Amino acid sequence: MSPRKLRPRKSQPNYAALAGYEDEAGPSKQIIESENSESDFAPEGKAEAEEEGDDEEMSEEDAEGEDLEDNFEEEVVVKPRKRASTAKAVSKGKAKATPTPKAMLAPGAGLPRTSRRQMYMLPTPSIHHRHRATPLFARPGLVERVTARPSLFDTTQTALTNAFTHSARITDRVNKSWGYNVGPGPLWQIAEDRRWFKEAAENAGTEAERRPRVYAGVRVKSGWKILDKNEGALHLPTANETTEDGSFKPPPPVPCHFGPVNAQTRREMHMFDTFAMSEYLPESKAYVFNAGAPVWALDWCPIHVDDRSKRRFKQYIAVAPFPNSSHSPEIGVKVQRPSNSCIQIWSLSAKGEDRDAGQMKCEMVLCLNNGPAVDLKWCPLPSHDEFDFESSPRKLGLLSGTFEDGSFCVYAVPEPQDMAKEPSGEPVLVKLPDPILRIEMAETSCWTFDWANSERVAIGTTNGVIAVYDVSKALHSFTDPDATTVTNLRPSHYMTVHQAAIRALAWIQAPSYSSSGEVLLNDDPTVIASGGYDGVECLLDLRDGRGAIMNRTRDVINTLTFSPYAAGPITMDHENTVKAYAASPSMLGRGHTLLEPLGPVWSIDASDHHPQLAVAAADGTCSTTNMLRSPRRGGSVPFFVHVIYQMDYSRKEKEYRMLDRFLPQEVPDGRSVPNPAKKAGQQNSTGAWSREVGVHRVVWNSGNGLGSSSLLASCTASGLCRVDVLWGRWLRDKTPYTSVECIRMDDDAMEVDSGLSDASSASS
Repeated sequence: MSPRKLRPRKSQPNYAALAGYEDEAGPSKQIIESENSESDFAPEGKAEAEEEGDDEEMSEEDAEGEDLEDNFEEEVVVKPRKRASTAKAVSKGKAKATPTPKAMLAPGAGLPRTSRRQMYMLPTPSIHHRHRATPLFARPGLVERVTARPSLFDTTQTALTNAFTHSARITDRVNKSWGYNVGPGPLWQIAEDRRWFKEAAENAGTEAERRPRVYAGVRVKSGWKILDKNEGALHLPTANETTEDGSFKPPPPVPCHFGPVNAQTRREMHMFDTFAMSEYLPESKAYVFNAGAPVWALDWCPIHVDDRSKRRFKQYIAVAPFPNSSHSPEIGVKVQRPSNSCIQIWSLSAKGEDRDAGQMKCEMVLCLNNGPAVDLKWCPLPSHDEFDFESSPRKLGLLSGTFEDGSFCVYAVPEPQDMAKEPSGEPVLVKLPDPILRIEMAETSCWTFDWANSERVAIGTTNGVIAVYDVSKALHSFTDPDATTVTNLRPSHYMTVHQAAIRALAWIQAPSYSSSGEVLLNDDPTVIASGGYDGVECLLDLRDGRGAIMNRTRDVINTLTFSPYAAGPITMDHENTVKAYAASPSMLGRGHTLLEPLGPVWSIDASDHHPQLAVAAADGTCSTTNMLRSPRRGGSVPFFVHVIYQMDYSRKEKEYRMLDRFLPQEVPDGRSVPNPAKKAGQQNSTGAWSREVGVHRVVWNSGNGLGSSSLLASCTASGLCRVDVLWGRWLRDKTPYTSVECIRMDDDAMEVDSGLSDASSASS
């Protein structure tokens, strides 16, 4: 038999050649290396040397931070060359590869373009820039700013100024001015309240209009009583061992060393002990107290601006300790009620007549039967009674939390000053009855939650479901102290988003838009960012009914927060990286790294008043960093991470030490700051720490005005908690644009007289 003839192979048509692009035809093209691929194996070439030379030739960064072309969306238009004839292309056969023109390459790209259409790029002109935060919505008008350095226990001097989104020029100036903050805390000169509440008055400018008092008619539930020491001891933290009669011992004191690293002083901290760090470090404005057991939840109580002076600027913070140091909650396993636990109400008040020196004190202990609190948050708007309210007991506020019995509860907390004081000065033990609102689900447990405003709550559960509840009507109905607990509330949304327990979630605090493009400031937010034990970070739009994956990692997502300054969620990426993601439509899902702690991150928190991010990590560090630092790499403003303090533990001596006075750490950006450990082939750390050193939670004070925005509360695995007063400072103590008025464009005449423009230098 004759061999079977195969079908002759036909060459595939070359559409690029037929279209006239003969010098781009063919699959085998020359790959042009980018000027710098940032690869560890790439040789140090001419491009890197030129880049370093450019950085040296650059003068000090001006108030703009970079040139105009580095800030705006760049449009590159490529004009096509003259087309060659089709006959010529066919007669030649293969087209000869020619180097691709530089104009055909996007900055930082490594492959030539195969199209000559117009090319539009996102605002990333080169690999040396990051994206600036884009506001999610614009609300022109006035806001308050601080005019004099605030005192912690005195009236804050404020004035009305142009809001951050009043105009595009002000937005640009304020954003860039924040990049010149090199301190651990906020700059009081340009701090402003950027939180949006639908309850705010129209064209609200002052804090009283932006953060009104809510739930004034809700009363403290009757049935509360004051316990004696023996009854209250059942709810307080205990030691791990018991006495001969089977009762638990009180928690042992925490031995800890404080002060300078080479001359520390040992001090034993009993439960409810407190002191000011200025006893050991004269320059410190921190306060340390002992809750008695590991703490995983705490939050500041919002106080209305009209009542602060009547209270002598006393502030309250709720702290929820575990029953003992060995307690470990099981995810999704509900404890049976009654399960004794407590929430401690601590106060920070002035010490004598000094307006800057304060003191901490445990005013009251709430004795509950829901099990230990997993998460804890006050209603974000002031919900306390007026200070002159005649009824007793007055209400301090609405405190909500998720507990180990699987429930989400809201309590009306009584005013500590209305409770009978203990002669010894110890906290009063108050047994609260059932909450005014309890939400339970038979199929799952409530694990984490976040308030959208005073009326809507999103709850993350242990089976991956996000449930949204409108609690306004239920809470407003509790005007009778003898009313029963509301338990029949149904969710408005109930959607499965994750395949495992949801560990953290946060509302994207931005209003929706109408079909005509109008901002709906009186509606609830609709987008929720969440992270879970499946390593997935999602964005859920309640109008769509399904979650969209924003990022996926191989780690557990322990924490997530939203920042109105970064305009997006901030959460974890691989290798313990803290990363900020954009939520604006033009930059959705894109992000940049803020810092990389040496251990897993337990908690992060962003303030409503400034862009300083607080981070609590398992390596014992409590750190802050500036989210609005300059996006240009290699500039004059360094990328600082400030370690506020670090916990250390001796397994041999079973003692702690608290380390302070850390120098700011510059974040390596891969170019201007080489990593010596990486160059030597070594690792920075072993990656293993004692669980005793972990810092579990950090919370900025966002509910008590601009003057208190520098207060940062943190809690640790040892039971020691700390409140720090942190303020920032300008780079070289020079204000950009010569003055804050010019930054805010409050007085155009001053700007003209100073001779500054948007392209001029701030250092002149």
